[in-house]
Amino acid sequence: MSDKKLKEIYLAGGCFWGLEKYFSLLSGVVSTEVGYANGNRINPTYDEVCSGSGHAETVKIVYNAKTISLNTILRHFFEVIDPTLKNRQGNDFGVQYRTGVYYTDEADLPDIAAIFEEEAKNYAKPILTEVLPLKEYSKAEEYHQKYLDKNPGGYCHIKINGR
Repeated sequence: MSDKKLKEIYLAGGCFWGLEKYFSLLSGVVSTEVGYANGNRINPTYDEVCSGSGHAETVKIVYNAKTISLNTILRHFFEVIDPTLKNRQGNDFGVQYRTGVYYTDEADLPDIAAIFEEEAKNYAKPILTEVLPLKEYSKAEEYHQKYLDKNPGGYCHIKINGR
């Protein structure tokens, strides 16, 4: 990224429609995009993702680090997911609905680890959300982008109202 204030993080939290909408509303988030991360193919289709390509439905978040911190973004992330569930969020089941934090900057890892350590105290069960470097990301099809803006009554396991 050319602007040193702009950073990115990739978050998987179940169906990406609601997660994208939620983060798009946060002050300091410059852009959001939905896609598929860390699977077994380059540029998978939605059907391939649903058929076992190993990708997670993921939101690419570009943010202004002078306005919002990674810590704040991750705290919001934990507000809208259940990190103790494996391959599931809301009514959605499957490996594509796993939770994950995928980073592109190794320098973010200490902040990520600190938030996970703090958040673990809030759960009786272990946190199953994966933390991995982003190895592959493909933008999802256009009809998935800003889906809840285009379809306000669309399914969402995340409560958007009041945000």
